[in-house]
Amino acid sequence: MLPNTNEPAVRIENLTKRFGDFVAVDRVSLEVKRGEIFGFLGPNGAGKSTTIRILCGLLPPTSGKASVSGFDVDTQPEEIKRNIGYMSQKFSLYDDLRVAENIEFFGGVYGVSPRDLPARRDYVLKMGSLEDKRDWPTRALSGGWKQRLALGCAILHQPPILFLDEPTSGVDPIARRSFWELIYQLSSAGHTIFVTTHYMDEAEYCHRVALMYGGRIIALGSPDELKMSLGVGHLLNLECSDLLGSMTALEKKPGILDIAVFGGGLHVKVEDAAHAIPEIWATLQAAGIKVTALDSIIPSMEDVFVSLIENEEKAA
Repeated sequence: MLPNTNEPAVRIENLTKRFGDFVAVDRVSLEVKRGEIFGFLGPNGAGKSTTIRILCGLLPPTSGKASVSGFDVDTQPEEIKRNIGYMSQKFSLYDDLRVAENIEFFGGVYGVSPRDLPARRDYVLKMGSLEDKRDWPTRALSGGWKQRLALGCAILHQPPILFLDEPTSGVDPIARRSFWELIYQLSSAGHTIFVTTHYMDEAEYCHRVALMYGGRIIALGSPDELKMSLGVGHLLNLECSDLLGSMTALEKKPGILDIAVFGGGLHVKVEDAAHAIPEIWATLQAAGIKVTALDSIIPSMEDVFVSLIENEEKAA
């Protein structure tokens, strides 16, 4: 039964975790609402997985406070474990069991009663479209189907909060999209989803996103809010015959704030697009570089990520 309360699903206040002299999590504070899909982004070593482990009751914090579903991570870790579902980036089920056998085994691990288990098993099979694969050896499933099975096993005990640590790592784009459809179904049913990912396009699916770097949260908000922070109308997409030559020709020009390679072109951050576009055309033509496209665009989450990380590295 999902809790019916206005208390945040997750509350973190000045959470810090040190390993010797290394600060993995540095005074992190945030709240996650019930039913929210909350994304945790950041490069490797940013502190995301350490924070997740603390919230799951697997690691004690060095200082600060955190609660999950109203339970304190420091004093009530066992209660937290009973009230969450957890899915890691590494497939953690048993390859030598059949699909239905894995579900039944984890139902026992999570304490699902024998009376309720058949209905829960059938729900998981239906939710993951695994009904016709129930008797398959788990090792025969593709990566995408294995992820569906792992998610289903994580919700067998109907936890109010799910922690998904890079759940789609190594899965093809079509399987990733299908997986996120399942996440939306769970959110609509009232589950809170706390997910870490390094795929920038997946951040677009989240209600809110926190960007973590060097153990600290450097940005927090909805994807639209974070993109707006870069300034709509101040980002240009440039496609041309010579990317490196264009970067060299433009990098010291007045009004050019930043240039980054993006796909097969460049994203150019400028002070004033109306003034910058003709200047860029003239500069590149004078350098003998052919311009095939130059337009104002709405920033993507990847633009936000690159810009914020570059700002942090410059400040450091």
